[in-house]
Formats: sequence, C-alpha cells, structure tokens
Amino acid sequence: MTPIETLSFPRTTTRADIAGGEKVCPVCAREVQDEFVPLPVVEEELQKLIRANAHDTQAFEVVCARCLRLFEHAKDHILSDAAMTKDGSHVLSTPLRLDAVPLFTGKNVTIAFLDSGFYPHDDLTTPDNRILAYQNMNAADGEIASLFQNDASSWHGMMTSVVAAGNGSLSNGFYRGIAPDANVVLVKLARTGRITEQNIQDGLEWILEHRSKYNIRVVNISAGGDFEQSYLHDSLSQTVEECVAKGITIICAVGNAGHLPTHPVFPPASSPSAISVGGLDDHNSINRARRGMYRSSYGPTLDGFQKPEIIAPSIWVPAPILPDTPTANQAALLDALDKAEDAELHLIIKANLEIEPDLDVALDRPAYMIRQIVALKLREENVITRHYKYVDGTSFAAPIVSSVVAQMLEANPRLTPQQIKRILISTAERLPHYEVDRQGWGVIDPRKAVETALSFV
Repeated sequence: MTPIETLSFPRTTTRADIAGGEKVCPVCAREVQDEFVPLPVVEEELQKLIRANAHDTQAFEVVCARCLRLFEHAKDHILSDAAMTKDGSHVLSTPLRLDAVPLFTGKNVTIAFLDSGFYPHDDLTTPDNRILAYQNMNAADGEIASLFQNDASSWHGMMTSVVAAGNGSLSNGFYRGIAPDANVVLVKLARTGRITEQNIQDGLEWILEHRSKYNIRVVNISAGGDFEQSYLHDSLSQTVEECVAKGITIICAVGNAGHLPTHPVFPPASSPSAISVGGLDDHNSINRARRGMYRSSYGPTLDGFQKPEIIAPSIWVPAPILPDTPTANQAALLDALDKAEDAELHLIIKANLEIEPDLDVALDRPAYMIRQIVALKLREENVITRHYKYVDGTSFAAPIVSSVVAQMLEANPRLTPQQIKRILISTAERLPHYEVDRQGWGVIDPRKAVETALSFV
C-alpha cells in the first residue's frame, strides 16, 4: 500500500463541491479547511470502497482525511460482513454512519429498557450475558419464562435493546450498537403490544426501586401515551421528573406522526426533563448533504417546551430479526438464494417450500427471473442478512441516543442528567432548510458529545 499523506490542494484541483466559499468533501459533504487526500494514492480496494459508498456523487479524486479514516477502520468489516445493496454500496452500521468514538463502549453503565416484551438475543448474551435483570410487570413474581417467548410482543423490545447495546455477534461485530459493552435491564410492560401510560409509570416506579441494585443510569422508553397532557397534572410525567431528580437520564421517542396535520408529543416524551428524540433520515450515508427529516412528531408541548430536543437516525437502522419466526425463516431463505450460484437456486427453493409463496410458484422460471424475485423481496422486507433487517421509527432513534449517553457516562461517570442533556444539545448540528420545531437543536453528534463529556467539569 502506498503511504497516505494528508495534502493541501488549490481549490481548482480538489474537484470537490464548493459551498459558501469553503471546500467540501465529496463523500461526507463536510467543509474542509485545506486538508484533502488524493484517492489515487489510496490502496485500490479501499479506493473502490469509498467510491461505491458515494455512488450518488459525481466523479471525484480527493477525499477528506476524516472519511478516509472512517473507511480505513471499517474496511475489513465492511468487505467481510456488511451486506451490499444492488447499486454496489454497502449497508453501513450505525457507529460508522454517525462517526461514534470506538474507545468508549458503555462499559460498566446500565441502560434499562421499558417495552412490550424482549428476547435474549445473541448480541446481548454472547460471549457474555449482559442482561442483568428481566422484570415482567404483568406477573406478581416477575416471571422470567416470557423472556424466551419469541411472540409478537417480543420483537420491539428486542430490537430497541440490541440497537443500543448489541455487540453484533452475528455479524462479526459489524452491525453493533454504539454501546456494545453496556449492561441492560429489561422491563416488560404489557401482555400484548399495547402499552398504556399506567404501564410505563409502573415500569418507571420499578426502576426507581431497583436503580441502585443494578446501577441504572439510563432509561430508554420507545413508547408513549394516548393524548397530550400538561406535565403539571400528569402522574407519568411527574414520575419522569422524579427519576431525573434521582440521577437517571430518561430518553424518550417522540412518535411518528409528523406527517399528520396534528403531531403532538405525548407523555413521557413531553416531560420537561426527558431527552426527547425525533427522527433523522440520512439515507444510509455518511454524506451530510443527504440528511433530511423523518416523519417524527414534534411540539411545542402544552406547557410550551420544545420537543424533540435532538434527532437521530430513524430509518435504515440495522436491527436483529427475532429468531425462530416466519420472518427469520424468510430472511434466511432470501439470504441463501442471494448468495447461491444459479445452478443451486431451484434446489434451495425445493428444500424450503411454503416459506415464500412467490418463490414456490417460480420454480419453473429461469435463474435470472428467480434472482429478480429475490432482489425484490430483499428490498420489500428490508432484509440485510439472515440475522438483520432495516427498521424505522423514532422507537429506534431513542436507543441510539441512549447508547451515546452510555458512552458519555463511561467517559465521565460524574455527569448528571441535566449536564448530559446540555451536552447533547450544545453539540448537536441543526439541519438547514428544516423548521426548528421539527428537529430541536439538531442531529446528535456522538463524537463531540463524548469529547465534551470528557472535559466537562
């Protein structure tokens, strides 16, 4: 490999876009003062990788040192473990898309999740089991058997917990969360997917009672109530305030009603001291110029508070598929067919009948037509690999923020919930051309947040 030097180029030779008089990296769209690296001196395999993941950008011959560092660090993982899209780009991991600091992983920090149900996914239990506790609020003894039931109520909480704290064990560490060493406490709130405000309040009260036992510093709530309320008269909001006063940072999803004429934020996200998270659509890219808003709910609340305070990716979020389900069987079949040779396609389908009806009826079709069906199904079902798929919704933006908070607390355990909120707001980056009401202070910046946490006194 040719040694890479960071060089300074005249503006006319960068071939980067120009915005506001500043040179801009053609890959990430960040303004760069005067440091670019010429792609021709970069190892050919890495050069191809960078170009493929900037597929919608016009021809370019330079890249900023930051982008080069990101792809250098992730190259081996991407080439061996990341799924490739049909345009030749790769499905990127959340830490890579947000340029999270790899040094901090949420170690010795516990995140509690309140959700409809959970499942002990491999990304939380191997090589070490990081599930410190499981509480089923629907059973007097908090029975644990429901944790191992892979029913409809389990997938949502499994996904939120793994998005935050999964270590990507089923992808050799690539599709991991930003806090892959964090401990988790799982609190099942409902018998079905329907969660009430009272369910959430009961869960928070359990957290308050057990916070010291499990060292719970962060609570993720990807659920909400049914109507707007003033926090002054809402018992759930008052419980959120009590949690924060006792040192617990509460992270809440704001909901997904931003496309509707009315888009209110309900408790607990409307609570003043909660960190409420809206949605970013970054198109699975590190290019900041492609960032836009997701259809998340927004305020102000009945009490006049700005909600959300920050936004995080809410679409194209890699998340685990619930094992031993029809969805898992379908994903495994599609993944196997996508990787198979033409001569193997019909045999694989015959061995897996009644999993995907559209493939069953295509047994008499030629290989190229079967490949077209597989490609269509992969896109329709948002399948990344047999173990992961895309999900969307602010339910998954909230745990991304929770994982960054775990990083911050590992870097500086003395931080209070109020200081954490202040740092996240002050380091966020607003999107141009979008209303402040929809995005609050803007997109979370994990690297700046952790760096500021380290120096915060």
